[in-house]
Amino acid sequence: MTFKELNLLEPILNALDTQGYTQPTPIQEQAIPIVLAGKDIMGCAQTGTGKTAAFAIPILQRLENTKPTNGRRQIRALIITPTRELAIQIQESFKDYGQNLRQQSAVIFGGVSQHSQVNRLKAGVDILIATPGRLLDLIQQGFISLKTLEIFVLDEADRMLDMGFIHDVKKSSNHS
Repeated sequence: MTFKELNLLEPILNALDTQGYTQPTPIQEQAIPIVLAGKDIMGCAQTGTGKTAAFAIPILQRLENTKPTNGRRQIRALIITPTRELAIQIQESFKDYGQNLRQQSAVIFGGVSQHSQVNRLKAGVDILIATPGRLLDLIQQGFISLKTLEIFVLDEADRMLDMGFIHDVKKSSNHS
């Protein structure tokens, strides 16, 4: 199977080609059609098998195919992940796969000043990648609203549960 056979948009196919992707991995081949159809999915695969692409590519396509309701950029997709390193890596993947698209993404995590992150949010983002603690902080301060959320991803959910983030995740979901 090829990425083209997954019915991906030409700008995404071009970005994948630029990144050197030739054909989907098994997790991508199985997950992409399900996510494109708007269905829920839970996936499990070894490190290095392309799990991030398996959710990032169809998220980008779904958002590209639909317009925000009021014209202003608001958070339409939220990816929560346990560590800042993984959040940054996911953000880079969204930039790479979406380089030819209109979506704007941002990453937020604790341990640094929130000033630049808040400024980025104020400018408007479609896709937010966040660690649970900083996400909750910025929700409670009124900088983030999840009312326009369409897509929600818990990346490495098992690890977040092991790290005790379940309470933060539950609090985050109560603000949508």
